[in-house]
Amino acid sequence: MIVVFASPLSAKELTGTLQQIKKSGQIRIGYRVSAPPMSFSDKDGNPAGYSIDICKGIVAEVENKIGADVKVEYIPVTADGRFKALIDNKIDILCGSTTKTLSRSELVDFTQLTFVTGASLMTMKDSKADDSDGFEGKKIGVVKATTTEVALKKLFQDTSTNAEVVLFNSAKESIDALRKKKIDAFSSDQVILIGLALKEHDPMNFVIKSDVFSFEPFALAVRRDDADFRLVADRVISELYRSRKILEIYDKWIGEFTQQRPPIFDAMMRLNATPE
Repeated sequence: MIVVFASPLSAKELTGTLQQIKKSGQIRIGYRVSAPPMSFSDKDGNPAGYSIDICKGIVAEVENKIGADVKVEYIPVTADGRFKALIDNKIDILCGSTTKTLSRSELVDFTQLTFVTGASLMTMKDSKADDSDGFEGKKIGVVKATTTEVALKKLFQDTSTNAEVVLFNSAKESIDALRKKKIDAFSSDQVILIGLALKEHDPMNFVIKSDVFSFEPFALAVRRDDADFRLVADRVISELYRSRKILEIYDKWIGEFTQQRPPIFDAMMRLNATPE
């Protein structure tokens, strides 16, 4: 009986995404190709980043759960189309820099939190644009269909700042526009701005504001009403926090560029270290 209960579940007993993975022999991971350090394509074109490393741990746990090896297929997604890709069953899990919100929870489910940051602004070093009061009459770029777009528009409304919000399809388009002075600043999650600047050949020519103007709790997204698959992901994330192995991932992708972890990250780590 011990052997029976300890053995992996059969495909018939599995449900939802786990059953689908067992039958197909593969798991499809959706990721943003230009959202470093959370997810991006490295110099060899391979998916890399903080969220990708977490998802690799989830893949290992999925294999343990179903009792079989699986092929991993990485599928690039855009900010605008990422949730539809999940709903339409084109990907099984969204690993990137996705902010968990209640309105988005009407479309997809979210795992335990994986990171916490806030929206900020990046300018070129020679730019005259300063803080929110200094952006009067300026053009500020932001990737469309992101929570930063909403937060940025609210910031300017609350501060009565007459600035033009320019929408882009990707962070790469925004950086190119910033370099060509088509926009005066680019807004995104602060940790993403840091990652984007560090990937450029001249990172010291970019200035990232230290203040943030929104709360951005990141999580991985899965299909709704798929509690078994979400539980597998949550178990992996909670174990990373309980064992503090998440700090190895943090230091690998973020820690070497920041002198001290923000207190809010340690708070998130404790609050999401759910006991087994």
